[in-house]
Amino acid sequence: MPVPPPTPSDPPAVRLVDVARRRGERMVLRELTLELPPGGTLALLGSNGAGKSTLLRVLAGLMRPSGGTCEVLGCGLPKQRAALRGRVGYLAHEPMLYRDLTVRENLVHRARLLRVPVARVDALLAATDLVKRAAFPVHALSRGLTQRTSAAIALLGDPELLLLDEPLANLDPTASARLDALLAARPAPPVDGPGMGPARPWRSRVIAGHDPDAALAQADLVLGLQAGRPVLLATPDRIGDAEIGALYR
Repeated sequence: MPVPPPTPSDPPAVRLVDVARRRGERMVLRELTLELPPGGTLALLGSNGAGKSTLLRVLAGLMRPSGGTCEVLGCGLPKQRAALRGRVGYLAHEPMLYRDLTVRENLVHRARLLRVPVARVDALLAATDLVKRAAFPVHALSRGLTQRTSAAIALLGDPELLLLDEPLANLDPTASARLDALLAARPAPPVDGPGMGPARPWRSRVIAGHDPDAALAQADLVLGLQAGRPVLLATPDRIGDAEIGALYR
């Protein structure tokens, strides 16, 4: 059966109008204006310090914009942040986990906050191939296993929007392919299972990374940042090697 697309009545996944973020005297984001349609994927490109992670934190409601309008799934931030609980999954570059709790304890804790059935925890442990590591404390995990644990937590609420900061970093090819399918805009069959319920038919994503080829292959819209300022905003078919190269000079 074909996957039903988002309807015209659905609000944009992300809507930014002149968004800025100041850190002390320094502007780390400025003049950001864009609209990502529901079900779309926005790729963020730029060198280290360009502002990619800061933008993800703003969209996650963890940082207040210093100016402009920021709307996520139709909710204005920061005032309507509570309305987005469980609807947005955030996979940060630095793991947001309790290091002394086990993998499963971290997932169960988060599931209770989101009022998600614990059966979904077991299904996601299986989907991310973490069943054998479920009783390990986070501080005993490799960077790759920690990344998979963080991804499982980001998926707990079956979010409508995923914010992904270098989601496949530190993963071997097999784990990378498996996690990439789980984090897809349209979830692959492994997302389904006992306790999971039906997979969301579509999902929006904002992905920060350093792989231009991957970004162009999977994105509907690409935003290039330099020193917090947008220098490139286009669909992949309008971006060439020259435009990508200019981002990293």
